[in-house]
Amino acid sequence: MNIRAAEEESAQEIHIPADIDWEMLDKSKFFFLGAALFSGVSATLYPVVLVKTRQQVAQAQISGIRTAFSIVKHEGFRALYRGFGTSLMGTIPARALYMAALEVTKSNVGSATVNFGIPEPTASAIANAVAGLSAAMAAQLVWTPVDVVSQRLMVQGTHPSCSSPCRYVNGIDAFRKIVKTDGPKGLYRGFGISILTYAPSNAVWWASYSVAQRLVWGGIACYFRKKDDESNDNGNSSSSSNNNNTIRPDSKTVMAVQGVSAAMAGGVSALITMPLDTIKTRLQVLDGEENGRRGPTIGQTVRNLIKEGGWLACYRGLGPRWASISMSATTMITTYEFLKRLSAKNQESLV
Repeated sequence: MNIRAAEEESAQEIHIPADIDWEMLDKSKFFFLGAALFSGVSATLYPVVLVKTRQQVAQAQISGIRTAFSIVKHEGFRALYRGFGTSLMGTIPARALYMAALEVTKSNVGSATVNFGIPEPTASAIANAVAGLSAAMAAQLVWTPVDVVSQRLMVQGTHPSCSSPCRYVNGIDAFRKIVKTDGPKGLYRGFGISILTYAPSNAVWWASYSVAQRLVWGGIACYFRKKDDESNDNGNSSSSSNNNNTIRPDSKTVMAVQGVSAAMAGGVSALITMPLDTIKTRLQVLDGEENGRRGPTIGQTVRNLIKEGGWLACYRGLGPRWASISMSATTMITTYEFLKRLSAKNQESLV
């Protein structure tokens, strides 16, 4: 679908380059370039994810900055990338599943909702929400085992409950030992809570992103119109519009709006789903002493968190997670839109 205008009483239209749907993409280029681009994004943001994970398993509240400095001081800078190799290996197939499910669902649901007579802004929000939900569920088939292994490596030796008879040398060693100890189901510890965390989070994020874009465009529409009017008064031909009712922002403006909208949506998503993410992380990395080899239940995890620091303990790591989601969302959406344009079959039709 295409966001054609900020809904304003003045009926002024903001013309944005056409959106690129699934049928318009060169699939091989889309997945190959996507793997390269998103691997770079993951490498950039990984230290923030590690700090967030350390905070979530800590028994006391410690700021993200202090946690990061402590890691570098006692374990060295490389410790900020502990488990990154495992995470990176899972990024490629998980992102491929995510992007395919996202684009296919968004195109199909978007067309169906418009055909049902639903207004385009509402149809866009619904399509984005459903697409985000289905994409997250598909990706978790790969991401949950990757999360379990990489998070075990992230917190190894940092928490009493993380102590294990096994000392993991690397991701492959951790994978083998987890399967040997707990069976294949050990790799999917927290799978249910992961779905409950990431599926709603993605639905909220994509729906919020769609709404935020319209709000941002509506807020800056007056600026563009004023700029256009000034250009016309001076007798100049405006590069941003063809007439008084059509505004054509340049690519830098479009990218800036996408980035701001992504950051806004990321903040909303982080705040809503933070308790579930904390519970999920604990389930995946802590060994339950009272249950032997079985991991703690959701109820036990919640009780332990409340015992340690009250309900606010469920929000440990909120700062790094907020920053991580906002930065990741901003980087991801601008990278993703750029990727789609690079992968479009017909470049001339995108203006």
